[in-house]
Amino acid sequence: MATSSSSSSSPALVLVSAFLLLLSLAQATSFEYCNKRAKYPVRISGVSISPEPVQGGKPAQFNISATTGDEISQGKVVIDVKYFFLYVHSETKELCEETSCPITTGDFVLSHQQTLPSFTPPGSYHLTMKIIGEDGKRELSCITFSFSIGFASSVADS
Repeated sequence: MATSSSSSSSPALVLVSAFLLLLSLAQATSFEYCNKRAKYPVRISGVSISPEPVQGGKPAQFNISATTGDEISQGKVVIDVKYFFLYVHSETKELCEETSCPITTGDFVLSHQQTLPSFTPPGSYHLTMKIIGEDGKRELSCITFSFSIGFASSVADS
């Protein structure tokens, strides 16, 4: 009987691991395309933010999973952040700083790390991210999503 019990614990461990993986995937952030009718050459498949909620004064990792049918050698990533209806942050990065270039056809991930000031007000923020082609005009993709900033863990962080 002890052998039967130990062999059944192995499938249980696999099930628990699979559940935890699915739970982490389920916490992915929902997003919308800026123009729902556009046929963007870069299609976004997911957005994940770690930690969630973001904490002021601590690094946050934003990962954007995407796919493309075109090879992309350069471009820009334009990020605009609003708090309620106020623009609070805007930046433009080289696409190749956020992922390795050239981007070949298929799947890739844009990774952006940001440390917000410790005095950043807690609440819900709205981010718009555009990927602009190497000509500086063609919009390869554009998404919007919301994220939360939590309260700072202690006054000593500020």
